[in-house]
Order: sequence, then structure tokens, then C-alpha cells
Amino acid sequence: MNEGRIIGVDHGYAAMKTANFIFPTGLAAYDYAPYTLKDTLEYDGKYYVIGNERQRLQRDKTLTDDSYLMTLAAIAKEIELRNLDRVLDVHLAAGLPLTGFGREQKAFERYLLRDGQPAQFRFEGLDYLVTIKKVTLFPQGYAALSIQEGLSKEPSVIVADIGGWTVDMMRVDNQHPNEASSRSEEEGLIRCMDNIAEAVRRKLGVSVNEAQIGSVLKGEASSIPDSVRKIIDAEAERHVRRLLSLMMEAGMDYHLTPLVVFGGGSLLIKRYLPSNANIFRVAILDDVRLNAKAYERIAAEVIRRRRALCLKSGESS
Repeated sequence: MNEGRIIGVDHGYAAMKTANFIFPTGLAAYDYAPYTLKDTLEYDGKYYVIGNERQRLQRDKTLTDDSYLMTLAAIAKEIELRNLDRVLDVHLAAGLPLTGFGREQKAFERYLLRDGQPAQFRFEGLDYLVTIKKVTLFPQGYAALSIQEGLSKEPSVIVADIGGWTVDMMRVDNQHPNEASSRSEEEGLIRCMDNIAEAVRRKLGVSVNEAQIGSVLKGEASSIPDSVRKIIDAEAERHVRRLLSLMMEAGMDYHLTPLVVFGGGSLLIKRYLPSNANIFRVAILDDVRLNAKAYERIAAEVIRRRRALCLKSGESS
């Protein structure tokens, strides 16, 4: 059975990621066509400008159509880059945090699948007819780790996926996630930026926005005064210490076990890890599209193995 072209999508709180694209989760709706078609989705009689800024926190993504609409935009971007037919059956490979995987899996699968009904829409002025034929969901973090040669062979690894809102932590023992050790804390990059903005307001009486904070966190050159920069750096390091403390409280002893960090917030560990943290070994995987790439790769491998098994079964019979 043809399940469609595999396209991986990572539905983050702050950003949507595919194997080749990343864009903010912002979604602005209009009754009439906006002045530009760039990043504009036309669906069911309405216009949506995608990715202008991140949306407000939405804990349950199935309560509105926002995540689904951004999924259509993500698929359209990949179709154009890969030069695929705009009338396309899609096997959507996506993920959920391990802590809520079993509880949320069926509902999120139904939400994305839409009973397998085709979605007719326009994106950036081009017409698409996309049918999501199959949805395969994977645990975030564990999926990305599983495609890392060498790291996946460690007897025990601590995995921290630092996203926009949540930090998903787990221990992987002998290449299997230890679900009893998994934790999801609302201490991601957005929380860090909120704390930084509040500290700057409290200490200096001025407001700094996320774009300005982000430029400092990334180490980019900017005209931000040193007084503001020092507060940003100090609060970022304080946030990293908080994350390390949460790991230890969850029984994840990074003094003896390798720590693997990825996600959009991995830049915090990369630039603000305290010199006295005494971490046994840390690997920072700073490709923010890593989850989406992992979803595609694992989904393709599952299909390949299934077909090989069917062939073998046919030969033996």
C-alpha cells in the first residue's frame, strides 16, 4: 500500500521545523488577501500569514486549527524545495514529548490525519492538493539520538531537548528510553527570555525584546549597551544552572553519564555552561531541524524493514 511521500515535521511551541526549513509558529488570519503572498496560506476561504512571530503558548495543539494550518505550510515548503508534485499523498512523520507520548499520541494523530481527507489550499500563490495518508509519531529527543552514530551506543545517556517552552529530559539505557526517568519542565528558551526581559526592566527600567535578547544569546554583534548585555548573560547562566539542578533532582547524574543536548535552546548550554559544572561529557547537537530529519529517517527505515520482511515471507511461502 502506498502511504505517500515521507515528510518530517517538528511541531515546536516557538517554531515549526522540517528537514530543510524553520519558521516561527505565528499565524495571523485575514478575511482578505494581504498585500504580499509571501508565507501566505489560503485555506477554506481565509488567508493566513505564516511565521510572522511566534504564537502565544498553546499547550494542547489539537484545540485549534493553527498547528494543522502550519503543517500544510511546512509541507508546501518541502514540496517546492524537493520539486515534488503539488498533488501529493503524504506520510507525515512527527513527534511528541516522551512524557505525554502515550496519552497524546492517538489524539494528535487524528488531528493531523483528518480522516485521510485531501486538503486543498494555496500557498504563496500556488495551488496544492495534499492528502495526509498516514501519520507516524515518534518520541522527541529519543528519535534524534537514535540516528547519532556513537552516542546511541553508550550504555547510558542523558538526553535534554531544550525547546521553546518545554525542556524534555530522559535517560536512555542500552538504547532504550527509561520512561520512569523522563521529565518535561516548562523551562525552555521562552521562559529564559521572559526572565531576562523582567530582570532588565527591574534593574534598568527599560524594555528589551526577544529579537534583541536572542542576538546576545547567540553571541551576535549588536548595539545593545553593555549594561543590558551583562544582565542577559547573567540571567542566561542562571537559567542553565537551573536546568542542571532539575536534571540532578530527576536522578540524572551528569557527573557520571554523558549529556546530549539539542533543540533551539541548546545555544544556552553551548554559550553559558558554567565552568565548574563538572559534566562528565557533553555533546551539543545544535541543528534545530534534527528532530524532523530523524522522524523522516526512522519512518523510511521502518518501511524498508517492513517491505524486506514481506519479501522474505513471500519467498519462504
